Amino acid sequence: MTERSITYRTISGNDTIRLGQRLGSLLKGGDVVALVGELGSGKTWFAKGIGLGLGVPADTVVASPSFSLVNEYEGSYSFYHIDGYRLDGLADFLAAGLDQYFYMEGVVAMEWADRWPEILPECNVRVEIMIENEISRKFTLTGHHPRALEILEEMTMLNI
Repeated sequence: MTERSITYRTISGNDTIRLGQRLGSLLKGGDVVALVGELGSGKTWFAKGIGLGLGVPADTVVASPSFSLVNEYEGSYSFYHIDGYRLDGLADFLAAGLDQYFYMEGVVAMEWADRWPEILPECNVRVEIMIENEISRKFTLTGHHPRALEILEEMTMLNI
């Protein structure tokens, strides 16, 4: 199976939001974004951008769902922002019913997706965020499913 990766760098929180917004503008119902990165890398900032790209109103606060596990927003598609950081294992994730969001007609952005990759739908776009220094982040977007490859191809066509 073909895999493709593209890399971007950001130098501010606003850059990170804009990059997420570009990706969000390409997503449609059923798409899953698997966010991976250490604490403070910018996963929630990127998810804020995805929300904007999906048409979530700019005055809506897209916040980390660390304690609620999932936040739901309305835009051109329903946007489900999941955070599994506080869960101890896959059993907790499944018991909370979070896997059901992958099969709804909305868009899912899941933080800490590397903890349980076996539950992610194959069509996901993985976004790995590396902290380069205090302000700079490296984003590597990867996919291998035909839908993920389509999204990545469209990303390369955008003027970023």
